[in-house]
Amino acid sequence: MRRVSATGGLLVLLVLWVGVLPFSNRASFSVHMIVHMGVVAVVAPLLAVGLTGSRYDMTIRWPWFTPVVASVVELAAIWGWHLPAAREAAEGSWVLTALEQMTFLLAGLLLWLSCLGGALDGREGRRLAGTFGLLFTSMHMTLLGALLALSPRPLYGDAEVTCFGVPMSAAVDQQAGGVVMLLIGAIVYLAGGVALLATTLEARTSSGGTP
Repeated sequence: MRRVSATGGLLVLLVLWVGVLPFSNRASFSVHMIVHMGVVAVVAPLLAVGLTGSRYDMTIRWPWFTPVVASVVELAAIWGWHLPAAREAAEGSWVLTALEQMTFLLAGLLLWLSCLGGALDGREGRRLAGTFGLLFTSMHMTLLGALLALSPRPLYGDAEVTCFGVPMSAAVDQQAGGVVMLLIGAIVYLAGGVALLATTLEARTSSGGTP
């Protein structure tokens, strides 16, 4: 199961980074957001499931890197790279695009690993903290997605762009990107937090504890 999950994550990452990014309009915010959400909300959890408990599970060696710390790191990565100046810089440089994408992948992977992995001792407490971390991430993604979708003016330029061949104004492109964040990012992290909480409560009930 872990090998299948890790392989699936790598295949999705290959599609996004090799099949989508190089051949799409890099100025399109909606394309950027599709790749971004694919990396943090699809690739990262699949890889985390595959790496949990293995020698590549960094959170075993970093007990201080709790889900709460990881969620703050991801918040800084997401909001930082979506500042207009940072977004413009990434659009204009493949080096910065690569740095941006690696930041998203590492921040997302560390968050999911901190929630799902780590040492066996204290796993239940880590899952409870992971519930908070994932729900907090869902909340700030919802906020950012809503701000982008409802903004009265485009924040990332004013030129017309194409998203997979479909022409869009800058405002519509940004709104579409905000909706993608709401539909994929916010929902996946919310579902992950709820699933972690349910798993923890079920484990405590099965062991005779009080939920």
